[in-house]
Amino acid sequence: MARSARLESGFQDRLIQTLKNLFPGCMVFKMDQLQGIPDLLILYGRKWASLECKKSAGAKRQPNQDYYVDKMNEMSFSRYICPENKEEVLDELREALKS
Repeated sequence: MARSARLESGFQDRLIQTLKNLFPGCMVFKMDQLQGIPDLLILYGRKWASLECKKSAGAKRQPNQDYYVDKMNEMSFSRYICPENKEEVLDELREALKS
């Protein structure tokens, strides 16, 4: 059974499927090994991106999250994503992962 849409985990599950539909052949990994590392790593062709999922725009950020999202964005592409900014972030991601 799918996880609740109101929880971050439910949003993340649906987002992973959306990413796989938008970027056929991409690989999406859940990255929950180290505190602050973004939730998802997306590999697509020769490019990569990371996304930190939040259940809402006002959700609390954990220690080190800003550091890792900023650092990974300098290296490639990284954003916070939530239902409120999902379409905007996906548009930016499409642009970043274009061939």
